[in-house]
Order: sequence, then structure tokens, then C-alpha cells
Amino acid sequence: MRTLGRTLVAYSGGVDSAYLAWAAYQVLGAEMLAVIADSPSLARFHLRDAVAFAEQQRIPLQIVYTEEMDRVEYTRNQHSRCFHCKDELFTVMHRFADEHGFRAIAYGLNVDDQGDFRPGQAAASRHNVAAPLLAAGLSKTDIRELARDAGLRIWDKPASACLSSRIEYGRPVTPEVLSMVESGEDALRALGFRQFRVRHHGDIVRIEIAQDELARALNPQMFNDFTRIFKGLGFTYVTVDTEGFRSGSMNAAAPAARLVKLLS
Repeated sequence: MRTLGRTLVAYSGGVDSAYLAWAAYQVLGAEMLAVIADSPSLARFHLRDAVAFAEQQRIPLQIVYTEEMDRVEYTRNQHSRCFHCKDELFTVMHRFADEHGFRAIAYGLNVDDQGDFRPGQAAASRHNVAAPLLAAGLSKTDIRELARDAGLRIWDKPASACLSSRIEYGRPVTPEVLSMVESGEDALRALGFRQFRVRHHGDIVRIEIAQDELARALNPQMFNDFTRIFKGLGFTYVTVDTEGFRSGSMNAAAPAARLVKLLS
């Protein structure tokens, strides 16, 4: 981090970016600034929690507003959607950096992320964004352990991603669809679930719940609650995925060769 000089840290409030922002602040102090991008694809719950963590740790924070929803390449929701989201983010951050005298931009890529389909990495490369966690050879487990050792409450925070990642590829990203997903996830949180996803497949909602919580979900009373909640949001059919929660499950429907081509 010292080699970067004045640095903006792309911050979402997830474990990786939160630990990176905390570590950057320990090293750079006032010479760093965490930047969180607000848009319709960011759940209000996650925005509030991210802001609260920064305040608790006294990490300097700036909220910026991104307009990926104005990009047709983003809203049409093809497999390259994340590239256009991150391209918008880093474009906004570069403009902010130029206006305020920051030398570098960093984000929370880690070793484990290299094995997943993440088009946003191509956008980061295009914008010359630094990846200190990757450069340090840190895995997701390493980062969680370091965050726990530092006494950071986010060390065991469930993985999270933008609301658009819950929508099946090819289905347009709209404020209405994002609102359905967000309201559904808020309802699952209110029921006491911790790790989950609401996957939007048009008339069908596919609810993913972590394996260690799945038994609690698979009973008639909870089925009644799910039906009431999700039909109330406008879904016709309500399903619970018996494989449970897994990151990137929407990619399973895409041919592997297609994903490899997109990454090349």
C-alpha cells in the first residue's frame, strides 16, 4: 500500500474490500479514501452496513453515484454485465481521483477470485486498478483470518454481490426487478436467515439458502411464509433450491466455452 501513495479504495462493505480499506487506512491514514458506489443495484441494507463499518473504524469514506443503469450493455444483462458495471465504477473513480489528487485506485481482488468467472477483472485491468490483496498472495480464508485477528466485525460476514447478479442472464435489469429481489432478501433476513440469494427467473423465484440453514427452510410452515412473501412480490411460482446457496450459480446455465471466450 505504501508504494501506491494517495489511494482510492473501491469499497463495497464486503469482507475483502472492507479489510483492504481498513488496512489501507492503517498504512496511509488521511492519504487514502474509501469510495462506495451507490446505484439501484446496491441493496440499502448493504449500503447502511458499509457506511456503519467505515464510521466504526473511522475510515474516510466518500459515496459516489454511478450510472450503469444508463448503459444498455449493462441493462440487457448478458454475461459481460459485470464488465460494464466495473467499467462505469472505475471511470467515475478515475475522474474523482484526477479532481482530488489521488495517484492510485485499488480494489479487493484476491487469489481465490482468479478461479471464477469475473468480467469485472477485465475492467480493472483496463483502468490499471491495483490489487494489493492479490499482490500479497492472500486467499479469502487468509483475509477472513486477518480481519478476525484485527477484531473487525466483518470477518465472518456472508458473501454478497450486487442485486443484478440475482437476475437470470438475458432478462433485462430494471428498477422494478431489482426491487423485487431486494424486498425478497430483506424478508428472508427478517425471517432469521443469514446466507441466501433470491434468484429471479421471470415468473419463478429460486431461493438459495446456505446448507447449514437449509433444514430450517424445508418445512411446511416456512413454505407457507415463502409463498406469501414472494407471491406478494409478484412471482407466480416459488421454489427452494435443494443445492443450497452457492456464489455464481447463474453461471451454471452458461456453456463453459462461452465464459472462457468472454474472459479472453
